[in-house]
Amino acid sequence: MTLATPQRSAASAAAPWVVALVLLLAALVAYRGRTSTSRVPEGTLAVSAEPERPRAASAPPASAPAHVDADVPAPAPTPVNDADVADLRGRKLPIPVEGVAAAMLVPTFHQARGEREHQALDILAPRGTAIIAVEDGRIAKLFTSVRGGLTIYLFDPSGAYCYYYAHLDQYADRLHDGQDVVRGEVIGYVGTTGNAPPNTPHLHFAVFKLGPDKHWWQGTAIDPYLIWR
Repeated sequence: MTLATPQRSAASAAAPWVVALVLLLAALVAYRGRTSTSRVPEGTLAVSAEPERPRAASAPPASAPAHVDADVPAPAPTPVNDADVADLRGRKLPIPVEGVAAAMLVPTFHQARGEREHQALDILAPRGTAIIAVEDGRIAKLFTSVRGGLTIYLFDPSGAYCYYYAHLDQYADRLHDGQDVVRGEVIGYVGTTGNAPPNTPHLHFAVFKLGPDKHWWQGTAIDPYLIWR
């Protein structure tokens, strides 16, 4: 009996250290798991600035629209076909970011952004690079959204299409709603506002065929990359 006493005492003394070691290892594993999933590699685009739409299809948004979480069914999309792409190609539109050539573009329209398709063209450029109007038109709306940050909705002269610019660092001086702009005019600058990765400045550029009501927040997406192929 006297020989078992030291063994029990040693086991009792070691028990708290064993528990502490197990808790420390569990905390280390949890920390490494969090850090490994929270990093965004340099140059990675894992977000979307999809144009946001209001909860009610019949009225413009009073504040930030909720395109993805709409409470009512979206209106029937305006049909888009090859003739629309041919029409836009025939206009010989310039690349909306100064200094970027067509050969530098990478198709991103069908890339996944979360659970939805991107439906836009991401054009990478240094922060502050000038962004231009791709053709004569009217600034239908300057809008600040959670995903897109500083955005511009530019209607073409016929009101058939809307050009959407997102993640701008800032607008051109004195740019305002309803302003007429000309092809090549500087309307903003490349940035990372909204949900863009802060280390990857770029322009999120989308083209939409407008519906009969000509609402700036409604339209059917057309792949911009096809315009400059």
